[in-house]
Amino acid sequence: MPIYEYICEDCGNAFEALVRNSESKPSCPKCDSRNLKRRLSTFSPSVPSSSGKCPAAESCPSASSSCGCGGCCGHRH
Repeated sequence: MPIYEYICEDCGNAFEALVRNSESKPSCPKCDSRNLKRRLSTFSPSVPSSSGKCPAAESCPSASSSCGCGGCCGHRH
């Protein structure tokens, strides 16, 4: 099942939902409305670093791992 991002047009709540197919729409978890708009999903590509360190190590919440990343930015050694 794919994960889709939605925004409720009634209350403005943004959320993600697992859906069985692209035709079905969930209801808003905040106000239970079905007046939803699917949002454009974004992703972050992996960019290797010439230094061998994770390019996002300074801002990464998992900076304590040996890579400096832990996988949050997609960088793997």
